[in-house]
Amino acid sequence: MSTAIAPADAPESTPAPERARGLRRLLRPGAAVVAGLMLFLSFPPRPLWWLALPAFALLGWTLRGRRPRAGFGLGYLAGLGFLLPLLVWTGEEVGPLPWVALAAVSALFVGAVGLGIALVSRLPAWPVFAAAVWVLGEAARARVPFGGFPWGKIAFGQADGVFLPLAAVGGTPVLGFAVALCGFGLYEVLRLVLARRAAARTRTEEQEAAPAPTTARGPLLAAALAVLVPVTGALAALPLVSDAPEDGTATVAAVQGNVPRLGLDFNSQRRAVLDNHANRTRELAAAVKAGKEPQPDFVLWPENSSDIDPYANADAYQVIDEAVREVNAPTVIGAVIAPETGKLRNTLIQWNPGKGPVAEYDKRHVQPFGEYIPMRSFVRLFSSDVDRVRRDFGAGGKVGVFDLAGTKVGLATCYEAAFDWAVRDTVTHGAQLITVPSNNATFGRSEMTYQQLAMSRVRAVEHSRSVVVPVTSGVSAIIRPDGTVVAKTEMFTPDVLVEKVPLRSSLTPATRMGTLPEALLVAVAVAGLGWSVTRSVRARRARTA
Repeated sequence: MSTAIAPADAPESTPAPERARGLRRLLRPGAAVVAGLMLFLSFPPRPLWWLALPAFALLGWTLRGRRPRAGFGLGYLAGLGFLLPLLVWTGEEVGPLPWVALAAVSALFVGAVGLGIALVSRLPAWPVFAAAVWVLGEAARARVPFGGFPWGKIAFGQADGVFLPLAAVGGTPVLGFAVALCGFGLYEVLRLVLARRAAARTRTEEQEAAPAPTTARGPLLAAALAVLVPVTGALAALPLVSDAPEDGTATVAAVQGNVPRLGLDFNSQRRAVLDNHANRTRELAAAVKAGKEPQPDFVLWPENSSDIDPYANADAYQVIDEAVREVNAPTVIGAVIAPETGKLRNTLIQWNPGKGPVAEYDKRHVQPFGEYIPMRSFVRLFSSDVDRVRRDFGAGGKVGVFDLAGTKVGLATCYEAAFDWAVRDTVTHGAQLITVPSNNATFGRSEMTYQQLAMSRVRAVEHSRSVVVPVTSGVSAIIRPDGTVVAKTEMFTPDVLVEKVPLRSSLTPATRMGTLPEALLVAVAVAGLGWSVTRSVRARRARTA
């Protein structure tokens, strides 16, 4: 009998089992990143809303049964996979550092969610608790730090999805909860079905001869309900989605004047931006006089359509006043007001023909690191771009509702559209229509404008209001209360949209209940986390007894 002996200089090879173990260690981290990327791909401008479901299913597989520390790491990887590509527009003109920093900090909240899901994943009906934990994470991210950053809420990727009617039931928290619950439920159904099949295959021949044991069907039924209830709930909520006029209609014009060129430098050409919007308004007036366009009841300009303070500059005042006189309709002007002392104001001005300015709304939620710089001296150590914001903006304190020719118009300026409260309280203060004037010229041709438009579509359904989005250079749009876009512009193209839209005054359940649905879902998440921790403590005591 001969024995083969390997040459002494033969290279040592890694045993196959070790290589397999190494690959298995990378499997879940890789799956977490893929789940995050799928969440990103579910957002506009791609009509792939449904990708959120397999994304949550994959995330459920990644996190179920993990230890809390591993859950945090896997959740953080998913957060980076989701938020790094979603927020790339934040570095459009200031480089990658602010973009990466924002995504990295925001992903910490997703990491905390991963920890929470790992904890509750051993509970009965865990998909319910896991989806509630996701809502808890979004609620925290929408509030801290610096007033929060809710961009990337799962609900904002569902403007084309079948779950959208749930926005009218309980706002973005209920809509996001339903999507996450359905995704986690899909994974749990698949897991239980495969487990049952594996158990059946392992039965011995002797067991097969005997009657098959009765298996518990409760967990499978609960998992199936996690899938069916959100879908059924969305179908049941369809009657809440209506674009029928309750208070008649209004003919509205949205002006997109465009900017001279891309990037932050457009601020150095403020007069050109103002002239662009005034000229488009004059062209609209000429088209109305020629019978080519209907007479608008009111006209909406974007945020920062006059970066020149019309109160301090007589020529700017005259340009605006003449344009408003020519179109002969109340016009909302987005202006930067620069008092002699104190902070700047990002202000919407109601400008009536023959009367001039008659009402103002100061943006209430100004954007940190964009409109004001928190911890300026500290942040300057990392980027000198903070000094582009030479003078901070201050926040207003009053809800914005203008009476424009008899129509109550709610005002949410740009960034405010991402915050539930900033849109809802305009409706509870009587708004029959909502406008979201925005300036996104800073973000070039990125996906930012499409993400923001999707938010406005969700808000339209959430509050059953027409929403008008006039922007300086992105995609301006007019949206009906059922979320459909009836008119929109191209990016960086001067244009005017004129449409007749329904006016409504009834309140959806989401509007009436306000933060209650979110609070209830947060309570479910906290209860699940508490239950999980209690079970772990009891199990540890039992092992050491």
